[in-house]
Order: sequence, then structure tokens, then C-alpha cells
Amino acid sequence: MTVRREVPLRRSLLVRLLSISLLIVVCAIVTAAWLATRGATRAIEQAQGQALSDDAQVYDTLVGYAADHASWDGVDGLLTELAGSTGRRIVLTTLDRRLIAQSSPSDQPLPARASATVDPLRTDPVLRPSTSETIDARAVGPFRLTAAERDQLHIDAQAIVRCLEGRGVRAVVHDTPSGRPVLNAGDDPKTQEHLRSSCSSWLLLNHTPTEARSFAELDTAVNDCLRDRGLPGAQALDMFVWRPHDGAIAPSAEHIDECVAEARRRQLQPFVAPAALLFTHSPSTSSRTEFALSDDDVVRIIAATGLVLAVAVAATTLLATRLTRPLRALIAAVRGPDGRWTPVPATRRDEIGLLIAAFNDLAARREQAEERRHRMVNDVAHELRTPLTTIRSWLEATQDGLTTPASDPALTALLLNETLHLQYVVDDLRDLAAADAGKLRLNPEPVRLADVLEEVVAAHSGAADAADVTVTWWTTGSPVVTADAVRLRQAVGNLVSNAVRHTPPGGDVTVRGGVDAGEVVIEVADTGTGIAPEDLPHVFERFWRADKSRSRETGGSGLGLAIVRQLVRAHGGEVEVTSTPGIGSTFTLRLPATDTPAP
Repeated sequence: MTVRREVPLRRSLLVRLLSISLLIVVCAIVTAAWLATRGATRAIEQAQGQALSDDAQVYDTLVGYAADHASWDGVDGLLTELAGSTGRRIVLTTLDRRLIAQSSPSDQPLPARASATVDPLRTDPVLRPSTSETIDARAVGPFRLTAAERDQLHIDAQAIVRCLEGRGVRAVVHDTPSGRPVLNAGDDPKTQEHLRSSCSSWLLLNHTPTEARSFAELDTAVNDCLRDRGLPGAQALDMFVWRPHDGAIAPSAEHIDECVAEARRRQLQPFVAPAALLFTHSPSTSSRTEFALSDDDVVRIIAATGLVLAVAVAATTLLATRLTRPLRALIAAVRGPDGRWTPVPATRRDEIGLLIAAFNDLAARREQAEERRHRMVNDVAHELRTPLTTIRSWLEATQDGLTTPASDPALTALLLNETLHLQYVVDDLRDLAAADAGKLRLNPEPVRLADVLEEVVAAHSGAADAADVTVTWWTTGSPVVTADAVRLRQAVGNLVSNAVRHTPPGGDVTVRGGVDAGEVVIEVADTGTGIAPEDLPHVFERFWRADKSRSRETGGSGLGLAIVRQLVRAHGGEVEVTSTPGIGSTFTLRLPATDTPAP
């Protein structure tokens, strides 16, 4: 069985484990980043909202101060109070950044950009989004009522309130920045009708002398502005309200509004503080935003953490199940009730699949080795049983007095041959055991191939003559091989002996040597019975014989060819065989050539 070694990258167990780990890590990172971003964004929004609210409070308070004072003198105490309530450092400077006042001294430089410009005549719509009027309502300037005018209007207002209460209408009096009292009785139509038709409410609608004088000045300034623009004048309808005069050419409402705003600013300018730059910032040099997690944030974090944990546990469980299922199958196969390995289907294409295939291959080779071991034991027992039985039978006959070695010389020869056969089997088994254990000792040295072949053929000439088989040898050139001369003679001798045994009388055995493609080649060819094609793969197996009846008529231990292969491989070579039934066989040994001359 061949186990495929390559695993596609997409099916690799390592890639899958890394993918699952990366997925869990990415989910954890994304979740943590999302929670951190959400928390930080919420904290920043809250901090910015609080800072904007504090800045708006500071700005509105300072605009009110500027609207009610002609200068910034005495604003220090107000800045200190605002700094204490908002926790921010407040600095006022002129438009050219000369210090006017600050809530607390500091070496910290001012920001490059001011938080706002404090000017009651041109308010910031961002910090005061609730009104579209750019001139602060608290900037009244010459329209501020005198004490006498305020007192008289309050007397009139109280009288109107009592009158309305007598009619079942509840009204509240509050003062405007100029000191004028205003009634607030709600938006009910009946209440508004009472205000217009009874209780002398018109007393609060008349202009006081201060207001009339200031309004007249303003009206003149508005019309002067329109005429400077080449436009006809406008008619005043009410406080700060003008409309164009009837005529073909009349100023637009936009022009009138611009002139009203310009005239009001010129009129109010002497009564308000000059424009100033406002700087508000944290008194700490650290720019970090400190925040604490809310209960909702804690719940979200716990929920997200639990979700990531659940995903991680589910992914790990799924992966562990997929990994351990084939491993459990392997364990069950190893612990089979009959002690035999049951192949596990290798359906996976990852490392686990390779492991299963390797186990199946190992188990198959183990069973084959076990079968070879049993077969080898049986073959060894068979090889030893025959000579031992023969020796025992003749020894028992001698003991019973039926024959004696002295009276029967053939008996002595027979017992000697059987003993030699036992010796051959034992020696061959010892050589194979040493080769299998890697303990086969070799003494390599440069050897003339012709000398080896001559000695082998001479050693087997007697057996060849007895079998009426002709053995010849020759070499092409003078090849030299680095080898253990004794072991090389043993290998070639086994092939020659095998060829003589399987060649019928009158046949030929040819031993040839030479060099081919950088290798020393030794061929032993015979004209024997040959080997069937289906038997060729088994000829080098131990105790294998083409004669399935295990007849020992041809001699041999059944280990010679196995020893040849082990000896040749120990020399770094290889042995192969070709055969044609009825014509003969050729065994070829290929050994590495050497340039070292033989002694």
C-alpha cells in the first residue's frame, strides 16, 4: 500500500487550526474594538456635550455681563465663579490677544483658536441656537427705563393684574432687561380678549419718555442708513419694526433689517463692553478623557464576551469532534476483539487522513510480516525436519543393531550429507539475520572480477560435472570492483549453484562479467527449465520454491537467492532476474564500479 504524502494546503490540518484560531482572535479583536470604540465614542460625546454645555453657559453669562456693562472691569470675580461651577479655566483677552481677565493664573499657553468671541452685538449662533437675533436682548443701552418710569409701570401692571383676577384671569408680571414689566396670562383666547378690551392694559403699551427719545434717535439712524444706500426711508410701526413707505421704489425688507441692525449696534455700542476673545479649556495639561463604564456598557461587554466565548467553545468543540472521531476509530481498530486490525476508511484528505492511511499501511505490512514469519517458521521447521528425521531413523536402526556405519559406508555418507545440509540452513539463517539487523560485516577492497569468477566456477565444477552441466566464464576487459571478496564469491556461488541445480543434463551455465554505464555487471545464465512470469517477483523470497511440493530432489535450503539479494544490497548494488520458461534464466548483479586498481 502506498500512502500519499502531499496534503492540499486548503485541507491541511495546520491551516484549519490556524483558520479557526484566527477567526476566534479576529472576532475577539473586532468585538473588543467595537466595544472600545462605542465606549470611547460615547464618553467623548458625553465629554464634548458637557464641554459644549459648559462653554455655552460661560458664553451666555459673559455676553449678559457685556450687555449690561460698558467695560470688562470687575469681571474677575465672575470668571472665578464660572470656573468653579464648570471646572474649566476661563480666559478673556482683547481681539489682539491682550489679557483682560482670567479665572486662575497658569503657564499653560492659550489655544491657537478661541472658543468664541464675546460680543453682545454679534452673538454666536452655535452657542446660542435658540434665537436667530444676533443682538443680545439684554443689551438695551439708552432704552433702559429710569427708576420713576419703572415704578409707575409696575403700579399700572399690578392694577391690571388685580383687575384680571377679579374677572377670573390669573396673570404674572415679569420684567424685561430694560425694566419694562410685561404681563403673562397664557395663550387662552378669552384671556387675550380680556387683555385687549378691559382693565386698561394699554397703559403698559405706551412708550415712556426714555423709550420715545431713544426710539426717535433709532428711527433717524435707520432712515439715514437707507438714504446712504440710495433708498427711500421707512416708516416705524413699533419698537424695532419698520415698513417701507408707499411708493414705486421702496427698500426691501432685507435692506431695512440690515439698516435696523446697523443702527442699533451704533446706538448700543457706548453702553456695552468691547468684543473679547473667550478661551475655555481644562486646567489639567493631560488631554485624556476620563470616563467610567455605565451599567449598559458593562452589560454589553459581558454579552459580547459571552457571545465570543460561545463561538469559541462551539468552534473548538466542532473541531475537536472532527479531529477525535477518526482517532477514536483508530483506537477501536487497534483494540479489536480478535486482536486483528480492521482497516479504517481514510475519507479525509488532511493529516488525519494521512495518519489513518499510514496506520492501515502499517497494519497491512505488519500482517504481511507476520504471515512471512509464520511461513518462515514453517519452512525452517520443514527444512530441519527432513534431515533430522533421516538422521534419527538411521541412528535408531544402528542402535537396534540393524546396521552399523562400519558395515555400510553409504550410511556414513548419507548422515554426513544431512548434517552438512543442516549446517547450510543454519549458516544461511545466520547470514540473513545479520543482514536484517544491519550487522553483516564486510571487508571491502579492490578485487579483480576475473579472479572471483574463476574461483567460483572452479569451486562448482565438481557438482557441475556430476550433473553433466557445462559451466563457462569470461570477462570483458579487466573490471575491478570494491567488495568483500568472500561475500562476493558467496553471492555469485549461490547463483551458480542454483543454476546448476535447475539445469538438466547436457545444459550450459554461463558466467559473464564486465562494465556497463559505470557499473560492474555479473550475469549468471542457464539453459534450465526457466521461471514462470507470475513467479518472478517471488524468487528472492526466503524459502520460496517454484516447486510447490517442497521436493528437495534439487537440493538447496531455499535461502540462497534471498542471501544473494542481501549481500548485493550490502555492497550498494542490486540483483534482478529475467527468465523464459523452457529456455532458461539469467540473474544479473549490478555493483558500483571503482577506479582503484586491484593489488
